[in-house]
Amino acid sequence: MSGTRVAFVTGASRGIGRAIANTLAAANYKVAYGYNKTKIHAVPFDCNFNSVFPVHVDVSDECSVQRALGRIESELGNVDILVNNAGIAKPKPFLELTDHDWERMLSVNLLGAVRCSRLALPSMLKNKFGRIVNIASIGGQWGGIYQVHYAAAKAGLINLTMSLAKLYSMQGITTNAVAPGLIETDMIAEEMKDKAASSRIEGIPVGRMGTVQEVATAVLFLCSAEAGYITGQTINVNGGIHFG
Repeated sequence: MSGTRVAFVTGASRGIGRAIANTLAAANYKVAYGYNKTKIHAVPFDCNFNSVFPVHVDVSDECSVQRALGRIESELGNVDILVNNAGIAKPKPFLELTDHDWERMLSVNLLGAVRCSRLALPSMLKNKFGRIVNIASIGGQWGGIYQVHYAAAKAGLINLTMSLAKLYSMQGITTNAVAPGLIETDMIAEEMKDKAASSRIEGIPVGRMGTVQEVATAVLFLCSAEAGYITGQTINVNGGIHFG
């Protein structure tokens, strides 16, 4: 039963992560809302959920991930479902990107998922059940112009998804990715003020940006028992702008 499952969503203080956490909580999962800089207690919950547990985690720090998983296990139980959503964005011309820019981007957007997955997998293996969902990006599928390091990290996340699926699906642990296209979030609001950026909507077959709820609904399905035969896949939620 989904009500007995414990889900950990990183980067759940806002945007896509918050929508995913809320959607899982509404479906009676016990949900640990991972947050880093934003104090999640200051953000009102969308509705009255019974099993909501805010937990601080910095996915770029393995000790922080260990502490977060320890607190979740103590309060809710072992993590059955891991949604690796935490990420950063930093538009910058390729020739201006420094080694520090690359290291920071890869540490959060790729290695963050590696750390969380590596530390959550032992209990999943013990219970012979697990769901890992990585939030990738269309940028990881067709490259980036304004954020080459971001696109490269997301491409690595898609490859990690396939690798983990090959390694652990036989043990009842599926790993999939969801690759959003242009989604209405705070992160993209500033970018869309630019005329060149806003013109991208014209290239989307459905004629609009997506919503965080549409991404969250795809994640909810991948977390379910009914999705047990889906693994190693990247589910595109992009309005048809890319057929991968």
